[in-house]
Amino acid sequence: MKGIIIAIDGFSSTGKSTLAKQLAYKLNYTYVDSGAMYRAITLYFLDHHIELSDNVQIVKALEQIVLTFIDNKISLNGEPVDEQIRSMAIANLVSEVAALKEVRKFAVAQQQALGEEKAIRRTPG
Repeated sequence: MKGIIIAIDGFSSTGKSTLAKQLAYKLNYTYVDSGAMYRAITLYFLDHHIELSDNVQIVKALEQIVLTFIDNKISLNGEPVDEQIRSMAIANLVSEVAALKEVRKFAVAQQQALGEEKAIRRTPG
């Protein structure tokens, strides 16, 4: 039986992530944190000096990114980055990166691909 995808949306600091993690645990689903996905993309952009005004650079960079979740922690191209994505440098830039149309399209496609693999659970932002 194919699992369902559960998405929880709402204002920040309302307990979405806490609820989502508990629900994922109870249902034996993978918790997919889309906010962490945007942070990991931002980390890649920073590490590779991607100009946010250069659409060609952005598209090429996104083609090099694979995001996965292992034990509810995000990996970027096979490397765990959960700690690195919590830095102030990432926090200061993630909103700008997440606002890019190409990035949002890529992140949604990655989430859908994860959903095809197995049951997942995600929270926006």
